[in-house]
Formats: sequence, structure tokens, C-alpha cells
Amino acid sequence: MRGVELSRANVSHDLEQVAEVVNPQSGGAFVLVCEHASNRIPSALNGLGLDDDARGSHIAWDPGAMALAVQMSETLHSPLVASLVSRLVYDCNREPGHPSAVLARSELHDVPGNANLSETERAARERDYYSPFCNVVAETIQVAPSDAALVTIHSFTPVYFGKTRDVEIGILHDSDSRLADLMLHSAQQHTEHVVRRNEPYSPEDGVTHTLKLHGIRNGLANVMLEVRSDLIATADTQRQMAEMLSGWLNSALANLTTDAETA
Repeated sequence: MRGVELSRANVSHDLEQVAEVVNPQSGGAFVLVCEHASNRIPSALNGLGLDDDARGSHIAWDPGAMALAVQMSETLHSPLVASLVSRLVYDCNREPGHPSAVLARSELHDVPGNANLSETERAARERDYYSPFCNVVAETIQVAPSDAALVTIHSFTPVYFGKTRDVEIGILHDSDSRLADLMLHSAQQHTEHVVRRNEPYSPEDGVTHTLKLHGIRNGLANVMLEVRSDLIATADTQRQMAEMLSGWLNSALANLTTDAETA
């Protein structure tokens, strides 16, 4: 595991690390990314004015996603790039300038530290957090096998705006649905979980930014996985989910490779 340091001298000490790479030398067939791995808010931002409950809730990060991603990294013998900063500081899975890149209100919570930010302040967040994270993802892809597949890993809250979500696993894609199609086929055959395409979010929500920027633009097969957080709340359930999803991914990539070779 390695951290990525900012070179700007005027960045405070606790901002030095913005991303980490797990299993960087693994050389596996996938590059995994967890954009919402951490709820850390650098001390210079004074917690963005949130209380402890809000900072620990799903508005600040994807609970269980990092633990799941690490398990999948080990199972797939593939590198994982994870953000070390809360999505409320800057959402690294949003295109710069997107309205939800820096939220002043997330679900039922106001985020005082993000209210009335100037364009200069927003640009500084992008420069200090988003750009370095994207650079690490790009560097990891550069040293991965040329036919590696990109997989982003997320969790979602069971109740959103007071509405219970019945979907358990979402398999999301943008214009490239190759891996998603094959994984959905595996899900139909091998699980009783409620698995759906492009739920609980869709490309129209802006959630496929990483897939488009680092996957589609590089010609890599890609998919985004969303797991309901109550299903990965313990070490045992994280391991079980990692094994299942990794199996689907391995099968999908093998079938994709076979199809390409016989085309």
C-alpha cells in the first residue's frame, strides 16, 4: 500500500495523502477503484461544520465499500486505488463542474463548509483532491496489463430520503455494457440477491464519470458495482460478497476475452 503526496508547499500536513494504492505490484487482470472509501475531512476544513453523526453517515462516504474493495483486490490479485478524503470535500466520481462534485446539501443534511463557495475555492478543492486522485488512477492503469478491466466499487444506503430500497446489488455501466451484460447473466444464474442494471443510480445521475474518463477513453472494459451497505456491514459478509462479485467478474472477463479471440 502506498500513499500519494501533494507537492504544493502551502498544503497543510494532514492534506498530504489523498489516495492510496493497495496491491500495486499485483499485476492482475483488473484495476479496482473506490472513490468514496473514506469519510476523512482534513482538519483545515473544520469538519465542514458537520457533527460526528453526519460525518460518520453515508453522506460522507460509502460504508463498507473500502473493506469490500480490499477483499476483492486480494481475491482478484489486482491493484486498488482508493480515495483518502470524504466525498463531501470533493466527489472524485463526478466530472469537474458537476453540481454534485461539492455538495452544500446532501440528502437531509446541510453541509455548512460547502455553502457559498467561490469559484476559486471550488477550483482549489478540484486541484488539491480530485486531480491528484485521477492522476493515481491513470498511473495505475498505465502499468496494468493492456487488456485489464476497470471496476469501481461503491455502497449505497438502504433508506434514501425516507424510502426503502429493495435493490441489493446494482451493476452499472455507461455506453460500454460488455462486462455489465455478462455479470447480469451470472447474477441471474447464481444468486437470489436482487440485482439490477443501472440501479439505484443511472448514468444520467453523473455516477459513471470514472468509467468514462479512465475506462471508455482508454478502451478498457469497465463496470461500476453498487452494494447495499447493510449487506457488507461485517467482515464475514464483506468476504462473502467479495468472493461472489469476484467470481462474476472473472467469469465475465474470461467470456469477454473468448468472444474477442473468436471474433
